Amino acid sequence: MEKPFAGKKALVIGGTGGIGRAVALGLAERGAELTIHGGSSLERLENTLKTIKKLGGKGEGFLLSIDNLIRAEEIFARAPDPDILVCAWGPFRRAPLDRLDLEFWQGMVMGNLAFPGLVVSLALPKMIERNWGRILLFGGTNTDSIRGFLTSAAYSAAKTGLGVLAKSVAKHAAAQGISCNVICPGLTDTEYLDDNEKKYNRDLSPGNQALSPENIAWFCMEILENPGINGAVIPVDRGISL
Repeated sequence: MEKPFAGKKALVIGGTGGIGRAVALGLAERGAELTIHGGSSLERLENTLKTIKKLGGKGEGFLLSIDNLIRAEEIFARAPDPDILVCAWGPFRRAPLDRLDLEFWQGMVMGNLAFPGLVVSLALPKMIERNWGRILLFGGTNTDSIRGFLTSAAYSAAKTGLGVLAKSVAKHAAAQGISCNVICPGLTDTEYLDDNEKKYNRDLSPGNQALSPENIAWFCMEILENPGINGAVIPVDRGISL
C-alpha cells in the first residue's frame, strides 16, 4: 500500500476505542507515526498500540482523563507537535432543553466545542511553520447544519459550532497547506455501547443497520489524503434524519 503519511506525526485524541481507534489504525497503515491519547483504559491503549505494531506502524500513547480545558495543554506537552491532528473525543449527554442546568451546559460546550477549539489553536502554529497540516474533527449525527433537537440540544449546538471552527481554520491557514474538516457520523456501534443503545442505533438507522467505526474511518482517510477538501462539514450517515 502507498504510504501517503510516511514521516508525518499524528496525534489522535480519543484514539483507544471506537471511531478514534479505527482512524488511528488507518493512519498507521498509511505510514503516520502515532501518538494515541486514551482516557482511562490501559488495556484498550495497549491493545491499540499492539495492533499498530502488527500493521507495521509506529506508535506510543498515554492516558489522561479530560475534565477541563487545561488537559488540552497537558496532552500537547506529552506528544510531539502533530502534522495530523484528530480529535475523536467528546462527551455525550441527553436531556430535554428545559431540564438543562449550568453543569450540563458547561460540560457539553467545554467537551464538544471549547476543547477541540483549543487543541486546534495549539496545533496550528507549528503546522503553519511547516506549511503542512491536516486536522479532523467529529460532529454529531445531523449536526452538519442548523437543526432543532428534542433531547440533545446542548450537545448538538456545540457540535454544530465545529463547522465554524473548521471554516475558520481554512480561511486562516489554507495558504499554508493546512486543511480542517468535520465529519458528522451517523449512529455508529462501538464497544462503548450496551445492547439497548445498539438496538436504538439499529432502530433509527436507515435499513436498520448502524454504521461501524471502520465505515467512518475509511471515509476519514479519503478526507485526510485529499488537500482539496477544506473547511467542509460532511455527514457520513446514510441519510439518517433524527
